[in-house]
Amino acid sequence: MLFGLVLLGIIFAAGVIKIVTGKVEDARLDKLEAQVTQENGSFIGAPPFEVNLLDVNEYSRPGIPLKKIKGIVVHYTANPGSTAAENRNYFEGLKDSHETKVSSHFVIGIEGEIVQCIPSSEIAYASNSRNDDTLSIECCHKDETGEFTEATYDSLVKLVGWLCYRFGLESSDVIRHYDVTEKICPKYFVDHPDAWEQFKKDVDGQILVVAEEVKAADSKTE
Repeated sequence: MLFGLVLLGIIFAAGVIKIVTGKVEDARLDKLEAQVTQENGSFIGAPPFEVNLLDVNEYSRPGIPLKKIKGIVVHYTANPGSTAAENRNYFEGLKDSHETKVSSHFVIGIEGEIVQCIPSSEIAYASNSRNDDTLSIECCHKDETGEFTEATYDSLVKLVGWLCYRFGLESSDVIRHYDVTEKICPKYFVDHPDAWEQFKKDVDGQILVVAEEVKAADSKTE
């Protein structure tokens, strides 16, 4: 009987330790995420975006360092009507479903909301042979045409413009998934190459906007 009581005590203590340890780890991750969000909010020229990083796992966030950023790849979700949060959560669920290996650094929703899923210092499973030197952006869309809403397009231009400025890239470094594998992605920009060229011109303009914002901020601190 004494042995049984001791055993129960050990099991109880182990359970308490596990709960406390789990809460400490959750608090650490929450603090880290809040810190990342605060830092992103201070980036001059960046559009507002939510940081909701995936758990590190072999199916959507392998945690492999992205040593050099040489480009940005634009995608579309091919899932009409879905939201940025839903696509982010799909990526997260792959760690349990093991359905496939796919993810993206950012997802932009139909309302223009932006969610960051993977740090820009790590690779995402999005762009095949260019995974190791590019950042990827998935864009939501309303229907089968793949055309982005005005809000999605505006957020995409602002995000890409800021990323280009931040990492020393030009609009010529911005490509479609199609340009890597000839997959029809993002569909509207593949079907309408003139719209793609206009998008890159808009990115050029946004890079200049970000540069001016940085210059103005620098002048205030002198």
